[in-house]
Amino acid sequence: MSTAVLSTDIDTIESQLSAARTAIAERAAVTNVILTACGGSYAVMLPGEYFLNTRAGAVEAHAINAAEFTSRASRLAGEQSVVVLCSHSGTTPETVAAAEHARTAGALTVSFTNDPTSPLAQASEFVIPYQHGPEKSEAHVAPALLLRLLAGLLEAREGTALVEQVDAAVAQLPTLVPAVRDAHAGPADKYGQDYKHEPLIYTLAAGSNYGSAYSFAICLLQEMQWIHSAAIHAGEYFHGPFEVTDRDVPFIALLGLDETRGVEQRAVDFVTSHSDRVLVIDAAEFGLEVVEESLRGILAHLLFNVALRAYADALADHRGHPLSVRRYMWRMEY
Repeated sequence: MSTAVLSTDIDTIESQLSAARTAIAERAAVTNVILTACGGSYAVMLPGEYFLNTRAGAVEAHAINAAEFTSRASRLAGEQSVVVLCSHSGTTPETVAAAEHARTAGALTVSFTNDPTSPLAQASEFVIPYQHGPEKSEAHVAPALLLRLLAGLLEAREGTALVEQVDAAVAQLPTLVPAVRDAHAGPADKYGQDYKHEPLIYTLAAGSNYGSAYSFAICLLQEMQWIHSAAIHAGEYFHGPFEVTDRDVPFIALLGLDETRGVEQRAVDFVTSHSDRVLVIDAAEFGLEVVEESLRGILAHLLFNVALRAYADALADHRGHPLSVRRYMWRMEY
């Protein structure tokens, strides 16, 4: 695992983002965008797929696990493709292999990593490093930069005037993030105290927020706390999963601001009526009124990530189980 934190200054990040945007704009043709990674980095890609598929007219977007993308020898990738990859350390073997496969197929490759000297960076044509750690710029983390890259792609390839608006919205994050973190500090601490012995917690979301719920379930709960979990898509909840709902079954449900809020609201209405142990986090309370209304929905997932991290930190504290502890990851060959 990379120990890099502020590996790159903001000017360099902005320069690299601009270079990648220009390369996409100068491509002879772009018919599809493939967003590929593993684990938490794959979760980062899911809102990007939603963003493109709700805004683009001709360009198709596909989010695919990196191991599957390569093992399929996916024919989606070709000279008219942009393949976007992400790995925090830049050493994830499956993601490095995906970059190599994409380049062999003739695709334009753009990678996000915290380590701009990593194998993934070396395997990719364009690299956008991002910041991480307590001193990071909230506007220069991977999910925010990905959103800006894709806004540039839409503007260049589809004529959708989004770059200025998205850049301005992301620039609000250094103000919005601390406010959301502060608002959830107290509730998160109580949640950690109340649920510290809980062996299972489900998450529930849809649309551009599903990636946040998925990442929280598989990374923060399963990987970092060894708590059984599953991310349930709110649209799928009534097609099987709602049968596990009972008065003592805990859920964390997200209510976003995008086109799928009604899908999430329906699930929230049912689960809160049949379980006494539901935490609902509503993006309507994130202070997004300062952002262009049409972008509030797609920006909300960035703040859900912050709020959910507060609950993970509190669980870790009250359980006496630091988020850095692993059984297998980085400890053995697998």
